[in-house]
Amino acid sequence: MAGIGIRDVVKRYGDTKVIHGVSIDVADGEFIVIVGPSGCGKSTLLRMVAGLEEITGGEVAIDGRVVNRLEPKDRNIAMVFQNYALYPHMSVYDNMAYGLKIAGLSKDAIRERVDKAARMLQLEPYLDRKPRQLSGGQRQRVAMGRCIVREPAAFLFDEPLSNLDAKLRVQMRLEIKQLQRSLGTTALYVTHDQVEAMTLADRLVVMNGGVAEQIDTPMNVYLHPATTFVAGFIGSPAMNFMPGRLGGDGRAITLDTGAPLRALPEPIVGHGGEKPVTIGVRPEHLALVGQPEAELTLRARVVETLGADTLVHGVLLDKDAAIVPVAGEGGEVLAARLPGNVTVREGDTLPLRVAEGALHVFDRETGRRLADV
Repeated sequence: MAGIGIRDVVKRYGDTKVIHGVSIDVADGEFIVIVGPSGCGKSTLLRMVAGLEEITGGEVAIDGRVVNRLEPKDRNIAMVFQNYALYPHMSVYDNMAYGLKIAGLSKDAIRERVDKAARMLQLEPYLDRKPRQLSGGQRQRVAMGRCIVREPAAFLFDEPLSNLDAKLRVQMRLEIKQLQRSLGTTALYVTHDQVEAMTLADRLVVMNGGVAEQIDTPMNVYLHPATTFVAGFIGSPAMNFMPGRLGGDGRAITLDTGAPLRALPEPIVGHGGEKPVTIGVRPEHLALVGQPEAELTLRARVVETLGADTLVHGVLLDKDAAIVPVAGEGGEVLAARLPGNVTVREGDTLPLRVAEGALHVFDRETGRRLADV
């Protein structure tokens, strides 16, 4: 086991910079998930740690040793790929044993390690089968077993569950988590799936355009997103955004329509004069209330009945029942997650209030979080 240090790492392809000085300190035995949309640089960053991409600037250290110039085989890491990367003509046993044979281990040592990994992954009945005779989940277990037998300093996972169906993804997610906990091996895991990220990670690294926008625990990322990008990416449905203003006292918050929301408990440090802001609220933090208590009024356009929850997608109305533009990707549409026993029909007008501590205020120009209230 070993820690991983990623220090001011930069990647360029010609004149194009795709990784902009990312720094991450991964503790020994920690499970770090790098999450972000396609093209954000997460897989490129992982491949630089693995030695599959050259590092343009900065350094990567594994167990305190800088590995920038080392070949992948010399970095003492093991990688699980999205496409399993199994040898189709070899049995499960031979796939798991191949790297150990190349390393020169004895047959007895190889048998001991493979049998131990097969028991751990419940692969014992399949050791004589070829990969084509296995399900997708079993193939992914073989790929993980091939890594386990090497007893590496760190596991690197590059979207390993992307080829599996939804039910199997849930099962494999739990197995990967339990496996990493039992082995205590440091892990870097790349995914675009926020559910995988939230459930697996000790800490999240949220990537955007080659920049690590936030590095924190899953709950801190959810509760206190550092930017509007992070706030909109983590959470399903995505956070609602509305244009507003912070008052000259640094405390009062209003929508651009002039409708007051609430005041911050303390003025924002360094604030001077009125400031345009983006106001964020998650759909699950909106509750139906009586009209006198309402902060927002939503007219339902689409209602999704999910059983435990009811998702209402609609438009925000001002006091004159005119539609208020909002700042999110949906244009005019906001979403509210209400209890499943609430009956809502298209066209209904819903008086809503934001839960205490669940209103997020961001600088409209920079997208950086200013406060929660």
